[in-house]
Amino acid sequence: MQATVPQIETERLILRPYRRDDFTPYAALFADATVTRFIGGVPFSREQAWTRFLRQVGMWHYFGFGFFALQDKESGAFIGEAGFHDLHRVIVPSLEGTMETGWALSPRAAGRGLATEAVAAALRWAEQQFPNMKRTCIIDLENLASLRVAAKLQFHEVKRTTYHGANVLICER
Repeated sequence: MQATVPQIETERLILRPYRRDDFTPYAALFADATVTRFIGGVPFSREQAWTRFLRQVGMWHYFGFGFFALQDKESGAFIGEAGFHDLHRVIVPSLEGTMETGWALSPRAAGRGLATEAVAAALRWAEQQFPNMKRTCIIDLENLASLRVAAKLQFHEVKRTTYHGANVLICER
């Protein structure tokens, strides 16, 4: 499957395809311990960030969906990512075959409702393009900010389990 990555605009954001020049701020985002606290728990090396960056770009090719780069409309800055993936996680219940929803924003962008705004826009797109696919997410139970975002977006708890040693909540929408 070859997919064209759409561009979506919200009041304050542009959700768009990644560009190569996004990599430097992307690597900085995932080198931040605040950002990675609930994404593996350890800041990413530049090499690890590059692998993740390429994975996010490549997801579109194989599934027709993926993550969007988030650009602040006012400043033009890259501030994070939001979208969907299918990571074939080894977890029960399995998330394979679902549009696993995720987001990560720069701490500079936190607390302003931008994650909710971005994910809501991505979900509207997904509902039009993939109406019959289940939307899921996995959130560390200590990640209160992401739990609030998921609740606002009408994700509901399916199961509590562990993943890579962390207590997590699996949700569906």
